[in-house]
Amino acid sequence: MTKIDKVLYTGRTHTVGGRDGSARSDDGQLEVKLSPPGSAHAGTNPEQLFAAGWSACFIGAMGLAAAKRKVRLPADLAVDAEVDLGTTDGAYFLQARLTVSMPGTEPELARALVEEAHQTCPYSKATRGNINVELKLA
Repeated sequence: MTKIDKVLYTGRTHTVGGRDGSARSDDGQLEVKLSPPGSAHAGTNPEQLFAAGWSACFIGAMGLAAAKRKVRLPADLAVDAEVDLGTTDGAYFLQARLTVSMPGTEPELARALVEEAHQTCPYSKATRGNINVELKLA
């Protein structure tokens, strides 16, 4: 396990009620109602929040990979993240798919940027070897 030498940022939230509750960040910038996946209740769920955070981080990692190559990412770059909650032998697990859309980018370059981002993105590192992750180009 890699130990962090220098903490750049710490996200802090306070959550009550679990999947039927709410979460709020310490700075007040995030305030969400939570609901179980697939329910008709108002609010989002942890899987959606994880997908949103991972896809945003992944785009940042792609920017770093592009900067190394001195290439520009398309303005309409997008990452569609899908995070599945499921069971195997009665235990809960996650799996994920990241679909990257980079219009106008040569497929070979796009694949290289996606692969490099997957190696450097902290969310990708955290999930590597722990959950099934599929990367696709749109």
